[in-house]
Amino acid sequence: MTDTTFFARGPAFTLETLAELCEARLERGAGEGVRIDGIATLDAAGPGDVSFFDNPRYSADLAATRAGAIVVAPRHLGSVRSGLPVLVAKDAQRAFALAGRALFPDAISPMPLVGTSGVSDRASVDPSAVLEDCVVVEPFATIGPRAQVGRGTVVSSGAVIGADCRIGRDCCVGAQVSVQHALIGDRVILHSGVQIGQDGFGYSMGAAGILKMVQIGRVIVQDNVEIGANTTVDRGALRDTVIGENTKIDNQVQIAHNVRIGRNCVIVSQVGIAGSATLGDGVVIGGQSGVNGHVTIGDGAQIAAVSSVAGDVPPGARWGGAPAHPVRDWLREVMWVQEMAKRGRKSRKADE
Repeated sequence: MTDTTFFARGPAFTLETLAELCEARLERGAGEGVRIDGIATLDAAGPGDVSFFDNPRYSADLAATRAGAIVVAPRHLGSVRSGLPVLVAKDAQRAFALAGRALFPDAISPMPLVGTSGVSDRASVDPSAVLEDCVVVEPFATIGPRAQVGRGTVVSSGAVIGADCRIGRDCCVGAQVSVQHALIGDRVILHSGVQIGQDGFGYSMGAAGILKMVQIGRVIVQDNVEIGANTTVDRGALRDTVIGENTKIDNQVQIAHNVRIGRNCVIVSQVGIAGSATLGDGVVIGGQSGVNGHVTIGDGAQIAAVSSVAGDVPPGARWGGAPAHPVRDWLREVMWVQEMAKRGRKSRKADE
């Protein structure tokens, strides 16, 4: 049978070396000659794998695991059976992520889809475009007039880089990505199907009908941003749409014109952010939430999934619901409604 493993195991590490790489301490001896070259779930791990435990729900899997080592937080150290090597880290999830990055470096960012090196003779690159050294342009990609692409960037098959756009160094531009009217920083990942720089949804409506308004701004994507598959980012109307450095955006997110997103934000799948909204640094928005236009979400605020943000959110707040308001109040209201529903059911049964 053909091997369908897409990511080959990386270099093998001793547990001492792996502990150093993932900022953990080796709590128990690893035994002579033990080396780790893979990661796996507790139930699937073998002697060459490191696994991860952070939820008592999986205690049975932990007891039966064949993993070569386990990453845990200090509070779970006592749950690991004697004789099984343990990598202890204050932030066990981060430690496991670092281990995975060390063992599977090729899985950190998308790889070239067809293995092309250099510029494919089946790509279309305008003579006025400027490509630095070590740029990969795969078959059927298009790079327009005066566009600039930085060293080490991969432009995947079917991607289109529009006229005058700039793509930084060591970026990954996925298949069928469209970039227009945009400036992209270094080490940016644009997954397949991302659309950047199209005009926003702006119309003047009145008795005479619906009149389309021009959108003459740009999209600015700063360094180390990652944007998930099929996400759309509209260009600004009169000012730029901006995504701050190190922000991570999931699949199928809509970011409208003039939106400003700060640094280190996390935006989960199917979020919609309406025009001219502003997100501070470190904002987290749960999946399927909506943010109204022209509102401001302060630094460090968190919005629960399936919420509707209709007004400004203070810095550091935790809001949820529709319309969104402080989580404690929202949960009290949910509990009150549930209690009233129970009382109603009891009353109906008593009347029967």
